[in-house]
Amino acid sequence: MLPSGHKDRSGGKEDARVTKRGARRYSEITIGDKNPVKRFLQRRRLRDAISVLDGLDNNFSGSFLDFGGGSGELSMMLARRFPKAGVFCYEPTPGILEEARQNLSNLENVMLLSDRKELRGLAFEYVFCLEVFEHLPRRQTARTIRTVDRLLRENGVFVVGVPNELFVPALVKGLFRMTRRYGTYDARPGNVLRAAIGRPPARRPVRVISEKLPYYFHHLGFDHRRLRTQLSETFDPVDEFGSPTKNQLFSTEIYFVLVKR
Repeated sequence: MLPSGHKDRSGGKEDARVTKRGARRYSEITIGDKNPVKRFLQRRRLRDAISVLDGLDNNFSGSFLDFGGGSGELSMMLARRFPKAGVFCYEPTPGILEEARQNLSNLENVMLLSDRKELRGLAFEYVFCLEVFEHLPRRQTARTIRTVDRLLRENGVFVVGVPNELFVPALVKGLFRMTRRYGTYDARPGNVLRAAIGRPPARRPVRVISEKLPYYFHHLGFDHRRLRTQLSETFDPVDEFGSPTKNQLFSTEIYFVLVKR
């Protein structure tokens, strides 16, 4: 999950441009958003992501990677639930990394990483990548998939969470965005309607961020069906579900659970 800053390596957040200017903390546009519905959905998607581990013993002593960990909320949940495990939170954006550092300071089994080079030589049983891929152009998406494939141990599990920007959820989100920033790319009636009928606009605004990386700030236009195809070319899918309901038609988030091939 991580906004502003870099993200060929990780990703960003839909309102990242606010955090990038330093006006608001990352948590204030996610789990601490002023809208109670958005706060609920942000917290619920994290709980649903970690539900993939419901069959895992709390004494698990392996390793987790939170790839694009944002302010560290998921890493905190993992570290507390599995105190014997090693939790690595990779967050390359300096300002957001500092927020994660503050949130995770009292957890001894969490390691913060800020550079891809620090991932070299590491291997993980579980890799979580939440709200990252929707921000990556195709080339960066392919690169991130290759990176995760290298980082996973044999039979390792890859959990991907992305926003559902199609059909009913796209319409509801579009109407919500119109109340906040009518007329912007993701709050234009025409773009919202196209996503609502399952044909999202193909040309999404691209910005160049630090290190000259192309990056999509807006969620609208992202099509999780294409990502599903890309992921299945490298990993074996084992499950797919929605959040906050299992029915994807009414879910704001889609999860893919995959294993190393």
